[in-house]
Amino acid sequence: MKSLPVIFFWCLMSFSTIIVAQDNTLDLLSANGKITITPIQHATMMLQHGDKVIFTDPNGGAGAFEGLPKPSLILITDIHGDHFNIETLRAIGAENIAIIAPDAVAKKLGGDFKEVTVMAIGDALEVQGVNLEAIPMYNLPDDETSRHPKGRGNGYILTMDKKRIYISGDTEDINEMRELKKIDLAFVCMNLPYTMDVDGAADAVIAFRPRMVVPYHYRGKNGLSAIKRFKTIVEESGTNVRVMLLNWYP
Repeated sequence: MKSLPVIFFWCLMSFSTIIVAQDNTLDLLSANGKITITPIQHATMMLQHGDKVIFTDPNGGAGAFEGLPKPSLILITDIHGDHFNIETLRAIGAENIAIIAPDAVAKKLGGDFKEVTVMAIGDALEVQGVNLEAIPMYNLPDDETSRHPKGRGNGYILTMDKKRIYISGDTEDINEMRELKKIDLAFVCMNLPYTMDVDGAADAVIAFRPRMVVPYHYRGKNGLSAIKRFKTIVEESGTNVRVMLLNWYP
């Protein structure tokens, strides 16, 4: 995977929370070390804390994960091909890896995958020392025309080493996202016509005020979303939310 040769360093809210990004990875300093986030592509990322490795929405075949450690946990948000790819899951040996997924995904996995746990909206559980909450993700209006109806897919909040990390999944500017509290790091989608536009994403982020937000899942029907404009809107809002731009499309 190609690197992005940039370095950012700052303090957020207090000197105890410092985020450093280098070579297109993001290190979140936590209570007992750091959580490293590596973007892989679109909605796929790796989160690593010590020997704990989590993949989200694995996609891209075995080549996308070359040189990366094997995950101990996989999170899947929805049934669409950019989030759920059974060939990629098989390529990385996910048949024997713990998988967290909504019921609609679990029904498509089949019996070869032996460690699947279904989470529904509102569920909370602890897996391998990580606290997980399943959060709504859906399109507006929430009706029969929705590409992402409420209740089918999951967004997630992960609490790792006392840091709360939000992964939006495919959603729009919904009330449930606006009402989130105490998020240290948020990954927020923005791609029309599948989720929301840059303005909707910025409005939502300004409402729930994570300490840090990273645009992800920002390739839409007409190319890449204007994530630099998103950054400007959020950082000029007076909310002290920091925006980190990483390269999800190497």
